[in-house]
Amino acid sequence: MQIWKPKAEQNNRSGTLGIGHTRWATHGVPNDVNAHPHTSNSGRLVLVHNGIIENYESLRSYLTEQGFSFSSETDTEVLVNLIEHIQITQGLKTGKAVQIALNQVVGAYAIAVFDKERPKEIVVAKLGSPLAIGLGKDEYFVASDASPFIEYTNRSIYLEDNEMAVINQDKGLKMYAITDNSRVDPQIQELQLSLEKIEKGGYDHFMLKEIYEQPDAIIDTFRGRLYRDQQQILLSGLEEYKEAFQNAKRIIIIACGTSWHAGLVGEYLFEDAARIPVEVEYASEFRYRNPVIYTEDVVIAISQSGETADTLAAIKLAKESGAFVFGICNVVGSSIARAADTGAYTHAGPEIGVASTKAFTTQITLLILIGLRLGQIRGSLTREEFGRVAEELEKLPKSIEKVLKSEKAIQKIAKSYHEASNFLYLGRGYNFPVALEGALKLKEISYIHAEGYPAAEMKHGPIALIDKNMPVVVIATNKGHYEKVVSNIQEIKSREGKIIAVVTKGDKSVKALADHVIEILK
Repeated sequence: MQIWKPKAEQNNRSGTLGIGHTRWATHGVPNDVNAHPHTSNSGRLVLVHNGIIENYESLRSYLTEQGFSFSSETDTEVLVNLIEHIQITQGLKTGKAVQIALNQVVGAYAIAVFDKERPKEIVVAKLGSPLAIGLGKDEYFVASDASPFIEYTNRSIYLEDNEMAVINQDKGLKMYAITDNSRVDPQIQELQLSLEKIEKGGYDHFMLKEIYEQPDAIIDTFRGRLYRDQQQILLSGLEEYKEAFQNAKRIIIIACGTSWHAGLVGEYLFEDAARIPVEVEYASEFRYRNPVIYTEDVVIAISQSGETADTLAAIKLAKESGAFVFGICNVVGSSIARAADTGAYTHAGPEIGVASTKAFTTQITLLILIGLRLGQIRGSLTREEFGRVAEELEKLPKSIEKVLKSEKAIQKIAKSYHEASNFLYLGRGYNFPVALEGALKLKEISYIHAEGYPAAEMKHGPIALIDKNMPVVVIATNKGHYEKVVSNIQEIKSREGKIIAVVTKGDKSVKALADHVIEILK
């Protein structure tokens, strides 16, 4: 963006229609040639695309035989030329050409297409990737979600898969089904989203803001749902279908990335509290194998955005097999919220940062609430256990606030290891998924290689890599098989590994062994 911005300022032109896209490279290296928008061979069509066209190579070969040439390595340039080919050979308007082209495409997409010969019109379409249309006063906006246009309007249409829209400056908006070109009635939503929530509010970037929003986000997740003194969990989506959970033989949690790590915490919790077998599956793997799914299974699908394509596909597979699906997501009215049989929102507020923060902690908060209620429903949780967990959950926001006050000390630790090439993250029990999430965050944000492991598995391979140049982050709280983790730390120390330990406040044993310590409240 820093490279692009000065060029844009130098070419300040008037106009009432524009399309653009911040590209995450999937086909071809990140450079100007591969960057969006892409134009057709004649220069007539311009297209931006979020997603992956899986059959782009065969389409590219076909178009090459028809005389088309390509300047980039992208699947997007193939798509825009496919539309042009259909438009030329069949003499069609842009919208109809887009509809026919998309029926030849395999993959996922959210696209916006502009035709220079129809300067008052834009065509948008969706399959697998999210796409929202904002309805302003004499203006329209198109984006992956509502955040970019909430400043201008809170009226929005979320396109469903295999839907497209033709937006015309004079004729307004018309929607069609991609499969058969039949008309679709737009479903307009009034969004409850404030501009204040999507601004940085004095923070350097959104991720930092969202880290500091965690205490309030967690409170918002359990507010009105957790009543410790009354031993009550109020989740209407669960209560309405209580029998499905009561009679479930197994729970399958499906998710991707950070949400998968939250699901692992859920696995430990549900088996502890509800005494029910739990499997946690990567949605991307679940959908492409031949899983054994029973009608007595409850499938819990977790996604911050509610638009994760692999998770949506896994939900479809689960429902086709007769399983009951419970959705956990943050974005109200999202695709997963609509596809699931029932569910619950985390109420974390908008998460603008690409690397998930408050979504992770609120997903775990909601999973704790579900676990407590399941334990009650299935008669496996005592009142004392309920009270203990509920009390700890209520204290969690204050504990996080205390850790956030250690920002300067944590910055010093980061500076000590900023030149490291590899990190290892270790944890046992509930702390193992947290170690996985910590490693993922370091990879995403610092571009430093990191691996998360169960601490006990360190001796089965990773220990061979530990030396004085290897920082090891060990989650060594006093509730996570503490004595065994201390033994693991001693093994690291004997190989001169640098130890960054996350410990319970007041810990002395680990503090004596570690190079750096981050304390959390009991």
